[in-house]
Amino acid sequence: MAMVEERRNVQALGPYDSLRDYLAALEASGGLVRIAEMDQDRYEATGFAYRLQDKYGNERAPAFLIERVKIDGDWRDGPIIGNPYGAWAAEAMGFGIERSTDDQEELYRAVLKKLVALADGEGQWPKVKPKEIDRARAPCKEVVLTGADVDIEKFQWLKGNPADAGRYVNSGSVVMNDPELGRNVGTYRCQVKGKRKLGINPEPGQHGWRILMAKKRRGDKTAEVAIALSCDPVVFALSSCKAAAPGEDELELAGGLRGRPVEVVKCETSDILVPAHAEMIIEGEVPLSEQEPEGPYAEMWGYLGLQKPRNFFINVTCITHRRNPWLINNFMTQMRGFFTGPMEANAYLKFKKLVPDLVAIHSPAGLPGITVVSLDKRFAGQAISAALPIASRFTIAKALIVVDKDVNVLNLRDVMHAVGSRWQPHPASLIIPQMQGNVVDPSTKQQGLTSKIIIDATRQLPSEGGPDSYPPVSRQLLKETQPDVFDYVDSRWTTYWEGFRP
Repeated sequence: MAMVEERRNVQALGPYDSLRDYLAALEASGGLVRIAEMDQDRYEATGFAYRLQDKYGNERAPAFLIERVKIDGDWRDGPIIGNPYGAWAAEAMGFGIERSTDDQEELYRAVLKKLVALADGEGQWPKVKPKEIDRARAPCKEVVLTGADVDIEKFQWLKGNPADAGRYVNSGSVVMNDPELGRNVGTYRCQVKGKRKLGINPEPGQHGWRILMAKKRRGDKTAEVAIALSCDPVVFALSSCKAAAPGEDELELAGGLRGRPVEVVKCETSDILVPAHAEMIIEGEVPLSEQEPEGPYAEMWGYLGLQKPRNFFINVTCITHRRNPWLINNFMTQMRGFFTGPMEANAYLKFKKLVPDLVAIHSPAGLPGITVVSLDKRFAGQAISAALPIASRFTIAKALIVVDKDVNVLNLRDVMHAVGSRWQPHPASLIIPQMQGNVVDPSTKQQGLTSKIIIDATRQLPSEGGPDSYPPVSRQLLKETQPDVFDYVDSRWTTYWEGFRP
């Protein structure tokens, strides 16, 4: 396949201009598993994705590439890519950070540090405008399909869950333009409904929804859209993580984080500019006065999302793609679906303005609704006060756990140890009866509204009902009195296992 040829000249570190460049580097570093074929009629790829997470966890599981896949009784050439953005080490590579250690937490922390350092004094990232290139230089234009040649169904989209309404395009960057709201690049699930029709699901309140509703209010009959598939990792991260404020351009932010402009090219049937190095572009129109059922679909919370009785759809007018396009399937209930560094660095920069003593913030992959905040606590009541503005603005955070600055927010064992050893349910908790929540949370009665809880797992001061003093942490005592102990053990690690026979 094409990757074999591209191995001759692999760019070791990102940012990368294309998914293929990134995956070639990932395979060269040992972070990609290549599988000859899988039978998705038996949901083999979905089962494999679950097992991968069971064995490696969300932040350490490798990517996998399926050369050939069975769909609806037919064997189709791939490749299908799964979990390309899962491992923290892969994210570090994608943002140009040398792998100087095997400690994946340390590598991810280096990503966050780099992204935070890119921001100016106001916490804003640099923006670099996209660069339009000639269509002859755009890989996404290698094949152009129009008219009767348009057939979405012939490509290797998967039905990821037996209860899903059908096969889904679930890893695209949907591009829309609006004269007032600007350009939006967002990731919305798209149900395959026929050769020339896709359902599309921008949730109420999301930027894509706002654009469609604004066009409808102005009397527009249709909205032009383009879906870019398998873009470079930074573009897809900005498309997925909602770091851009309304009116900000995700492609400009991606250019700023990449340190060079995203190359774009004009669509065949509209003036929309799309990433030129994407594997595929699907062009079409959304009829604004028509809607139809869409879903159900296995959503990111790990539950089957309900069918939407009325949702938007796209009439597909054109498909352009690279030869033998490489397509990602985002196994959403199991995988870390995109580089999360921009999302978490953006949250830190935003909330640091409101909470000056904020040390770190982390929303663990695979645990939707849970957010951990570490704080340089200085006075009584500070933890809950600091968490309130985060709870009100961070819709995905339903349970906020606040810990002291000595707790590693990336290590759930350390976080839960703090909960068990520093938290008293009363009075160190606050339940908020109603706030804006995540629209796909399966536990809510009314979509988009949730209750929330703040768990103050910091050391409680005496005035907060805590003990007069806390005993020292044993591990910290060891590090303070024997500062080289872990380096010494690490240096002798292989010798400990010489006689081991499992």
